[in-house]
Amino acid sequence: MQEAVHEELLFEYDGPVAVLTLNRPERRNALNRTLEKALHEALLRVRDDPDIRAVVLTGAGPDFCSGADLSSFQEIPSPAFVRRHLLQVYGPIVELMTSIEKPIIGAINGTAAGAGCSLALACDLRIMADDASLMLAFSNIGLVPDMGATFLLVRLVGYARAFEMAAEGQRIPAGRCLSWGLANRIVPADRLQEEARRWARELAARPTLALGLTKTALHHALTATLREAIAYEALLQQQCIQSHDHREGIQAFLEKRPPVFTGN
Repeated sequence: MQEAVHEELLFEYDGPVAVLTLNRPERRNALNRTLEKALHEALLRVRDDPDIRAVVLTGAGPDFCSGADLSSFQEIPSPAFVRRHLLQVYGPIVELMTSIEKPIIGAINGTAAGAGCSLALACDLRIMADDASLMLAFSNIGLVPDMGATFLLVRLVGYARAFEMAAEGQRIPAGRCLSWGLANRIVPADRLQEEARRWARELAARPTLALGLTKTALHHALTATLREAIAYEALLQQQCIQSHDHREGIQAFLEKRPPVFTGN
């Protein structure tokens, strides 16, 4: 069932999977205020809907997202406006994506550039069309990467490759993304949406609570000491051990049958 949160963002239920489609193909899905607001609202909806157990984020048309829509500004924005926008608009979107306790798959079609690349990096998993690419284009217009890209990228690929990608501002094709660890899978372009949804449905059939808390634990571990990480794991394990899906997993193992997880 497909509906529009705003006409610039499509929200579809594919069983337990929410498919969010950036829908400004005439502008290569560039981010303007309307699309940013719609994406934020959609992510809140994903977070709060217990029937949604996995998410696919993709773009309509040939590209995933070309970044910020610079043509939407009547004049060059002031430094104060830019800083405020990054803190109050871009920041909350990425923080939501990385804190929602459900897996988010980025289905990357065509180009993900600038803030569009940041959006792709904020996904938990990335499946790319074989003709797709990531591009941190900020330095090409005299800017530094934003929307959380510096935090996310250096943790994915290490400092040297992160700096190379940011400093050169060149397209990183899907094959190199896979070898660098920026992509999890590459598929033919005409199968991207089908494969992304299939993967999301597989994840949605997994124990949602455990997957969500695993995501939380991994993000916590990025800035934790080993002792802090162990303590946090113990805290989260207390929640999992009481869950229906843990009991089901144990029972299915003992009965030598596939488990049927409900997400609880």
